[in-house]
Amino acid sequence: MFKKDLHGSPKQKLKSSIQRSIRQSILTTYPLLTPHIDEILPKKSSLELIKLPERVSLYVIDGRPVVYQQDNNGVLLPHLRLVHRFPHCFPTVRIDRGAIRFVLSGATLMAPGLTSKGGRLPIPVDRDAQAAAAGGASGDSKDKKEKEEAAVKEEGGEDDEEEDGVKVPNEGADEDGHWSRELEKGEPVVVMAEGKKEACAVGLLVMGTKEIKEKGKGPVMEEAHFLGDGLWRLSVE
Repeated sequence: MFKKDLHGSPKQKLKSSIQRSIRQSILTTYPLLTPHIDEILPKKSSLELIKLPERVSLYVIDGRPVVYQQDNNGVLLPHLRLVHRFPHCFPTVRIDRGAIRFVLSGATLMAPGLTSKGGRLPIPVDRDAQAAAAGGASGDSKDKKEKEEAAVKEEGGEDDEEEDGVKVPNEGADEDGHWSRELEKGEPVVVMAEGKKEACAVGLLVMGTKEIKEKGKGPVMEEAHFLGDGLWRLSVE
């Protein structure tokens, strides 16, 4: 979708009601961003719209891209620059080294790039149960409890934390890069890459991760926003 250079319309300021709606949609779709939402969308700043080809709307604030969507009723997807600012706040999968050049050329992401040795797909775990077990084993000392709570907040927030009416789930990636729950078809997902620290693409899954594991073949993500593409290079100043 963004393989070529893009030329957008002049920025348009959005009505307050539309800004509130977008803010809520961001929190609903990406609840792990809840602790950071006032940094992403400062209350004293105005969200602006840039219209792009193929009915794509890009939302920016203070000269920074935030999210985009195709068609007005489409899913809000994070711009990679937002992902790089808050890398732990988005569900992820990881491709192996061999798939990197294909993804960065705009090719469809295929299942073998995720199911190989270098790829990473979710391994579902109950993180609340793990935290409770770890707390019991450590004797429930106050200092260790505080450290565990701080770590949970840093990785994605406590399960009972709420802000703007959004419940923040206790989920995230483990040390080896496996997300803690299965991801569904149609869900927005960030693509990490073997041997790289920063995300290289973002898009919608056309196959759920459980099905990817079962089939091991077929397309996984089409028309992704990737590093170096037209959306990445677009100036929004």
